[in-house]
Amino acid sequence: MGASETRQQIVDVADRLFYEHGFEATSFADIARDVGLSRGNFYYHFKTKDEILNAVIVQRVATTGAMLKTWEQDAVSPADRILSFVHILIANRTKIMTYGCPVGTLCNELAKLDHVAKDEAAGLFTLFRDWLARQFTGLGHDADADALALHLLMRSQGVAALATAFRDEQFIRREVADMEAWLRAQCPEASSLHSRQPA
Repeated sequence: MGASETRQQIVDVADRLFYEHGFEATSFADIARDVGLSRGNFYYHFKTKDEILNAVIVQRVATTGAMLKTWEQDAVSPADRILSFVHILIANRTKIMTYGCPVGTLCNELAKLDHVAKDEAAGLFTLFRDWLARQFTGLGHDADADALALHLLMRSQGVAALATAFRDEQFIRREVADMEAWLRAQCPEASSLHSRQPA
């Protein structure tokens, strides 16, 4: 395995461990063990855990941006694109019930630690906020697009937090159905939304 592949594997493993166990609780040794590297080889790629965190955040931003671009390409209307965002609660329900929202948990932990990377992590929320605001603008909500985007972000984070606490899949599905109804009420175009939730 080449150096770039090894580095990518480290980032992928760190991303998973930060999500499953938290940034602070994950050590260099934990990451090196799961990657299968000696400490010396590990330090060749990353000198500090903060360097790994920065790489994880960069990767998450890129992955999120690609996902949003795919939603833009796959859905005809802004309302259907917004629905794609709502439905990630169901698509990722198993992980959310176990570990929480990957964006929310990282942002909350780094904020509590007053970590220097907290603003970069919060940039993931900004990506969603700006993208959702553009969709609401496309539905004719120029004046309140950002407020609607924040409201939907708030609801999705609240659902994720309670889903983690109660591990209740039916709660997630009920809340997603309610968000679909809210979207139809906010956006006349959304009345024709295909509201069937993903499996």
